[in-house]
Amino acid sequence: MSSRNSRHPVSRRAVLSTVAGAAASLAMAPSDSQAAAPDGGARSRPTVRDHLWIFTVTAGADDNWYELGGVRGGSRMTPAEGAFYLNVPNLILVRSDERPPLPSLESWRAKTTFEQYALSFRPLDHVLWSVVGSSGRGGLRELGPVLQLAAKYPNLSGICLDDFIVDARPRNGRNIGRPALDPTELQSARERMKPLGRPMEIWVTLYSHEVLPQHRHYRGCDPPLANFLGLFDVLTLWTWWSDELKTLDQSLAALEAIAPKPHKIALGMYVWDFDGKKPVPLDLMKHQCDRALTWIKEKRIHEIIVLGNTGIDLGLPSAEYVREWIAQVGNQPVPLA
Repeated sequence: MSSRNSRHPVSRRAVLSTVAGAAASLAMAPSDSQAAAPDGGARSRPTVRDHLWIFTVTAGADDNWYELGGVRGGSRMTPAEGAFYLNVPNLILVRSDERPPLPSLESWRAKTTFEQYALSFRPLDHVLWSVVGSSGRGGLRELGPVLQLAAKYPNLSGICLDDFIVDARPRNGRNIGRPALDPTELQSARERMKPLGRPMEIWVTLYSHEVLPQHRHYRGCDPPLANFLGLFDVLTLWTWWSDELKTLDQSLAALEAIAPKPHKIALGMYVWDFDGKKPVPLDLMKHQCDRALTWIKEKRIHEIIVLGNTGIDLGLPSAEYVREWIAQVGNQPVPLA
């Protein structure tokens, strides 16, 4: 700590000289994400943190869910703040209840809400933006505004299709829905992303009760998911009921069985049990974090997603656990893809 009454004041020029020298030394030093290769070059050293994501919606969008569980007062954590708090470099923004509003509704603003969010995400490595949002709302009409953002912000690296199976109805004793985007629409989205001139991924949300036919709440799809999973780049697996995290291994195996080979799978992790109206119990939170770490090192999964910004500033023990877990394991190396 410096003091205004220091007996030996340092000149501004001396301070600037010292800072410049330190900056030059840092610039010449290898970054923490690089290491000297045997041939004297540099090679990448991917870590768990490189593959960590936060799933986000607008601040406070889930307050009613937490109120149902007796957690009052609401959340004020924005998406970017959530990434900063968890110390993760990648983010998924999903539209929920028509928020953030589509740019076509805000042409009068100096900057649309879409672009204001994109600006706040500039320090992040990778950002996904929903085209199919919460509850399966949206569709190809939302792709245009996202592509306009992607042309301006190079860290916007793909689109997210959340809650992908929609309109489930009883059929022959089972609930069967349809895809929010059919295979033809998915191929159209892929073609429309090509002019950006860089890889753009399509991620899809799937639940354990959509990949396990024997599940008590099984929700099927017509056409069957297995027929067109190859149209996605990353399959994200979520467990809606926290008590079923005990059988997480079976859920992953079921998704692996229908996924084309090779394929990327991401594990989604809740900190709040939305159906049970309670935080994910700590033993189950620990279990899913342990499995995620094991699987990403075994390359059975490629990404880990934490949901989300609206649940991590409410004092939930599960949220505090996952933040501490990220701090402990974030710098551990993972195999090259």
